[in-house]
Amino acid sequence: MDISFFSNDYTVRRMEKADVADIYLLCSKNGLYYQYCPPFVTEQSILDDMKALPPNKEICDKYYVGYYKEEELIAVMDFIMAYPDEKTAFIGFFMTAASIQNAGIGSSIIDDLCRYLADIRLSSIRLGWVKGNPQAEHFWHKNNFKETGITYDTDNYTVVVAQRVL
Repeated sequence: MDISFFSNDYTVRRMEKADVADIYLLCSKNGLYYQYCPPFVTEQSILDDMKALPPNKEICDKYYVGYYKEEELIAVMDFIMAYPDEKTAFIGFFMTAASIQNAGIGSSIIDDLCRYLADIRLSSIRLGWVKGNPQAEHFWHKNNFKETGITYDTDNYTVVVAQRVL
C-alpha cells in the first residue's frame, strides 16, 4: 500500500518515535475529545497506540500516519488494513489540529482516503466514536458513516461502531 495516495493535498508519512512530541502537541489541544475518551493523552499513550493492534492483525497491516501541510503536522490517523475482514479498512484514531477544524480539511482527508481505498478495491471503511461525543458523531455522520448497530463498552465509555460503504 502506498500511503502517499492517502491524500491529494497533503504529504502523508508514517509516524515514528521521533514524532511523538509533535503528535502530543496536536492531540493535547483537542480537550473535548479526551473529555469523552479518557484518559488525557500522554507521550507514552501515543507510543503505546503506535504499536497497538486489533486481534489477529500484524504490524505490517498498521499505518500510524501524519498528514502535513508543508512542515506542519495537521492530522494524525491510526489506520488498519483489512480489518475486520479483507474488504474493510479500519480507522482506529483520527484527529486534526484544533487550528484547522471546521474548515473542511478533515472531511477532505477522509474523502481522499475513501477514494483511494475504493480504487484498490476495498468495499468499506469502519471506525468507532465514543457515544455521546457530539463533535465526533457530527463529523463522522457528515462524512457518510452510518452506525452498524454494534456498540461495545470499555471501562470508561461506550463505543459506537460505524461504517462507510466505498
